[in-house]
Amino acid sequence: MPVTFTFDEEIAALKAERDNLLQFPEEEFIEIIREVGFSCDCCGRCCTREFNGHVFLLEEDTDRVRRFAPDALIPAPDFDACDQQGRFYVSGYALRTKPDGSCVFLENGRCSIYDQRFAICRVYPYMLHREADETGAVDWRQIGGLNEHGCYNTPIDPEECARIARETRAYEASFLDQAVRFRRALRDLFAQENLRYVRRTYDLLMRDFRKGAEVEVRVFHRGRFEPHRVTRAIYE
Repeated sequence: MPVTFTFDEEIAALKAERDNLLQFPEEEFIEIIREVGFSCDCCGRCCTREFNGHVFLLEEDTDRVRRFAPDALIPAPDFDACDQQGRFYVSGYALRTKPDGSCVFLENGRCSIYDQRFAICRVYPYMLHREADETGAVDWRQIGGLNEHGCYNTPIDPEECARIARETRAYEASFLDQAVRFRRALRDLFAQENLRYVRRTYDLLMRDFRKGAEVEVRVFHRGRFEPHRVTRAIYE
């Protein structure tokens, strides 16, 4: 749930998280990957809203989607903030899903753009970030969707484990970099246009949005905020 924005504090926290990420021992991550031994069995469950709420795209992936399937892009859900004029802001784009909740690129249980799949799709289910568990305790998370799909305990070549570790760390660092740039841009925009984050406005607009009202969402991309008008229907 978004809280009142203190931009500089949030930026500092994200940068600290990135520093921690870069300092995480590579040998430890490689060993976790080796022990888990994940192998995709093409069940397709990770490509559905049931198992993953949405596929968030880095800016490079957004640029690629725009070249061959621009209609597949939607503002990422879980809007980060709004201003007193009722405009929401979010840090990037996500992939649209079909009415059945599956990824727009999933066809007959297979990814139709597998050779061009996006950064998060390439590293999933490996993760490397700090996150609260069901008890609220914050610790490192290295695997997503464990035991929910795929096969485990599959032998993985040491060089492949190292490649996965490097690629996963690079993805998480890029995600945090994008989050930092978003908050810096939002901080500057609010200062320049005399905007402010109003929690009550956010809550009231979200209530209307959940009931089907159309809202304006400004999506951060390449240093700019791109305006969109959306309803809840595009996320269902």
